[in-house]
Amino acid sequence: MTHRNSDSKLKIIPLGGLHEIGKNTCVFEINDEIILLDAGLAFPTDDMHGVNIVLPDVTYLRENRHKIKGMIVTHGHEDHIGGIAFHLKQFDIPVIYGPRLAMALLEGKLEEAGVSDRTELRSVRPRDMVRLGKSFVVEYIRNTHSIADSCSVAIHTPIGIVIHTGDFKFDHTPVDGEHFDVQKLAEYGEKGVLCLISDSTNAEVPGHTPSERSVYPNLDRAFAQADGRLLVTTFSSSVHRVNMILELAKKHHRMVFVLGRSMLNVIAHARELGYIKCEEERFQPLRNLNQYSDRDVMILTTGSQGEPMAALTRIANGSHRDIKIREGDTVVFSANPIPGNTISVVNTIDKLMMRGANVIYGKHWGIHVSGHGAQEDQKLMLALTRPKFFLPVHGEHRMLVKHSETAQNMGVPAENMVIIRNGDVVELTPDSIQIGGKVPSGIELVDSSRQGVVDRNTLRDRQQLAEDGIITVAAIVNSNGKLASPPNIDIRGISQSLNIERFQGKVADVIGRVLRERSLKNGIERDGLQPAIESELRRLIRKELPKRYPVIVLLLNWVEAEKSGSPLPVLTAS
Repeated sequence: MTHRNSDSKLKIIPLGGLHEIGKNTCVFEINDEIILLDAGLAFPTDDMHGVNIVLPDVTYLRENRHKIKGMIVTHGHEDHIGGIAFHLKQFDIPVIYGPRLAMALLEGKLEEAGVSDRTELRSVRPRDMVRLGKSFVVEYIRNTHSIADSCSVAIHTPIGIVIHTGDFKFDHTPVDGEHFDVQKLAEYGEKGVLCLISDSTNAEVPGHTPSERSVYPNLDRAFAQADGRLLVTTFSSSVHRVNMILELAKKHHRMVFVLGRSMLNVIAHARELGYIKCEEERFQPLRNLNQYSDRDVMILTTGSQGEPMAALTRIANGSHRDIKIREGDTVVFSANPIPGNTISVVNTIDKLMMRGANVIYGKHWGIHVSGHGAQEDQKLMLALTRPKFFLPVHGEHRMLVKHSETAQNMGVPAENMVIIRNGDVVELTPDSIQIGGKVPSGIELVDSSRQGVVDRNTLRDRQQLAEDGIITVAAIVNSNGKLASPPNIDIRGISQSLNIERFQGKVADVIGRVLRERSLKNGIERDGLQPAIESELRRLIRKELPKRYPVIVLLLNWVEAEKSGSPLPVLTAS
């Protein structure tokens, strides 16, 4: 155990997961040593054009990489492990501890990203204790969530014990038979918990979150009513849900066809670790689909959130290469939309219905339950751990406020808790909790380019192009300083009606006038020519169209071309 030192301060610095859902990332720092708890990602909003994933700003970790002693992972959801491979490209993490399923999923991510040599992965089991540096000892505590192998953690520090719940609910009839270790929580409550850091996702929801097992009979009913092919979508990482779906496929004598890389990956790892027990013979490759009658087919697919490239979304759009929706198909959505994804999900459902599918979705069917505890679950966590200080995390602002109110009702004084934002530095001592400053926070955007990171200027340009469209003008200037031919004009994404021939003539007049003004006896005055043309064209566009539009000018300057033997294009964007 760590030595108790009342002179030290523990800094708790969330870099993600506050005032939002996703990219959960938290820093613990004391005595010049840092450990990380989880490092997740979030998915882009509709205005983040070309962005694949959203990560927290990790400037603080880059600047303090020499202090990092390791990472503890609570479970294998993407919003908790999805950012690790990207961060390892910027700084090393000496060791990462986590449950077996999370480490199996993470191992594949690191190998694919080429960063597996930047850390060491070590699997742990519940009640294992691990040491990181001189200041931290962490015990893993089995909890129940929507993914197998999920844990809360007790972090022993020089100033006392901090418990981080991770994502949790109290499921008394877990699908895998692995119960929440409430005994261990109660033991810590007896010893004395300095601070509880707790999941706030369902802080607004009264009562208890139902057991995952409660979904089974409702899914069974949906399976029984399906006469034709059955397509089922859920979160690929919801291993317990996937296991129940596979059990029902066996009960209803349906062969299973799996679509989506993440679904295939999670099922493979979960079967290897024993969390999914479906026999090998039930899984069939897609090429065998037509060998079975519709009544014998179940397609398990990604796309429950309407993701643009997910298999179910492509099926709904009619763009999937192998599967087309037809009359008699039943599609089951065993998931609720994550905040921000509702429109995408609704659009997918509409398209499936228009193609003739019977779509089963919505809360009234009872085919989805949350993996996060509601108010009574949160009260039970507070009652078991009996913390001196309280820090609500993982949720939007109103959820954090509601969770703090619940904690006050459970006896934690209002002055013993703080509501924070990403980047806030919480300073914890044996006798106090307060916000003691701020570190850089925000987001880093990643696309599929080789560089990966999308800077804010690029994103702003993409947003402007998406909203406004673009006008491209290409012109060739001959050696006499005159237009060699009429300029070529391309207009994209602009809804305003425009007489192209008339507009082309005006553009030619503008370029010709600028060329005349800048002509010299020995040719064209090159310096400032490009900006001058762009400036005059913007002025023309403001007269011809009701709003400003971005302009790209491609100028082929034959003065330089004659010297080099080939035309040299000059491309600038305004």
